[in-house]
Formats: sequence, C-alpha cells, structure tokens
Amino acid sequence: MLDKTGLLILANLIPTVEQVGGIPLGMALGFDPISSFLISLAVNCSLFFPVYFALELFYDNMLSRVKIFKKYIERTREKGKPYIDKYGVVGLTLFICLPTPLTGTYTATLLSWFLGLDWKKSFLAIAIGSFIGGIIIMVTTVGIFNFLKFLFSI
Repeated sequence: MLDKTGLLILANLIPTVEQVGGIPLGMALGFDPISSFLISLAVNCSLFFPVYFALELFYDNMLSRVKIFKKYIERTREKGKPYIDKYGVVGLTLFICLPTPLTGTYTATLLSWFLGLDWKKSFLAIAIGSFIGGIIIMVTTVGIFNFLKFLFSI
C-alpha cells in the first residue's frame, strides 16, 4: 500500500500526467504547495536519466520495431522540432515549460535524444523547463483551490 508521498511520486511517473497531475494531486492529498512542487520537480528531473539512456541502449534493437512507439516518436518530432530549430536547446526549455499533455519530461527527453542534442545541455534545459512549468501549475492550482474554497463557503 502506498502512502501519500508514494502516490505523489507514482503520479509524476505516469507519462502525460507527470507534473500536470502530480502537483494538484499532492496538494489534494494535503501536501503544502511548495512540498508538492519540490517532490514533483525532483521526480520529473530524475526521469531524464533512465529515459534518455534507455533510448540509447534499446532503441535500435527493440523500440524501433514497436509501431505505437514509432508513432509517438513521429508526433513528438513534429510537435517539438520547430522549437529546437528556432531556439536550439533553449527551445527544449520552452517546449517542456508549457504544462500540457505530451510536453512533459518523457516527451522532451525523447525529443532531445531523437534530435541528437547533448544530454548534459538537454538535462539542464528540461530541469529549467520543469521548474518553470511546475511553478505555473502550482500557482494555477493554488488559485483554483482557493476559488473552490471561496465558492463552497458561500
């Protein structure tokens, strides 16, 4: 059985949920906004390494043969390549700081690997983008929670 911290970590590990769902979940579970944000940020930054280096190890021999994975890569490339072409590695930060589905750590890491970007610069760009996106999500969630509290106190 998972405790509240385990649930928050698990939510951040789910592709497309990540911070967008993790930060609000953490706050709903009773974490203060900063703790929810910091746990989410740590998990999302930590995701980079296993995803990036698993692609290095397994893409050519196994993952390239999986049809759904190939479709995901193509969609990621179409969505993110314009950011990289226009802004370089900073484009990766801009791509991931938009808190929407399919612009999280998994997708940004895949994009950086697929486009052959330096992993160190990519990690830094993704960490900064996760920080900015997490702040946006945290502030928005606090606002929504406060609005709901006000609405239901009338």
